[in-house]
Amino acid sequence: MISVDGANELVGIATRLDEVRRRIAEAARQAGRAPGSVKLIAVSKGKPAEAIRIAHGAGQLDFGENYAQELSDKAQALGDLPRIVWHAIGRLQRNKAKVVTQVAEVVHALDRAELAVELDRRAASLGRVLRVLVEVNVGGEAAKGGCTPAEVGRLLDATRACANLRPIGLMTIAPYLDDPGAVRPYFAALRALRDEHGGEVELPELSMGMSHDFEVAIAEGATWVRVGTAIFGSRAQGVQ
Repeated sequence: MISVDGANELVGIATRLDEVRRRIAEAARQAGRAPGSVKLIAVSKGKPAEAIRIAHGAGQLDFGENYAQELSDKAQALGDLPRIVWHAIGRLQRNKAKVVTQVAEVVHALDRAELAVELDRRAASLGRVLRVLVEVNVGGEAAKGGCTPAEVGRLLDATRACANLRPIGLMTIAPYLDDPGAVRPYFAALRALRDEHGGEVELPELSMGMSHDFEVAIAEGATWVRVGTAIFGSRAQGVQ
């Protein structure tokens, strides 16, 4: 059930989406990049399917979900929407690999070899090739997923050995700091890791930056930014 505050938030989604797009384009321009070089992934975690439907109607095609079952449920509810692309962006347990591979086109949080093997097995059973990004815990935060920077090479090798997975880049969730500019070194570190492990040719995508810091991420080379609150409003509101 959607609360009154949640209903009010739905009204403003298209306007907020346009503003985020404007900020992305400006950040790209400031970095000397084409606006089209940065893709927006609208993070709809905890929001009703109607919110996604509104954003899709405003031209947004890529949506990210953190939880496998929520991703599956929303994909089923919104199966009539053309060209919608689902991204699984949250930490993933092996027992949820089957659910994710049935729906997602991209998995952003590959952080260990055993998960790669399971995703590969599930994708093979469906006759699919799944695009994946290796998640790196550049901040070394115990509460967050992701492999260590030292493990990136081995995990990429393990992933490349999986016939039904295609590694396309790296992902990180930077520490939350009051000053968004202070997270710049973490984004720069991810870009440096990408350069160390094949560069743009091998790993064209850098998924980094969220509502609080996506402009800084773009300055450091982000090709995908994952924005939720700035589009859909606080997750504390909306779904009751």
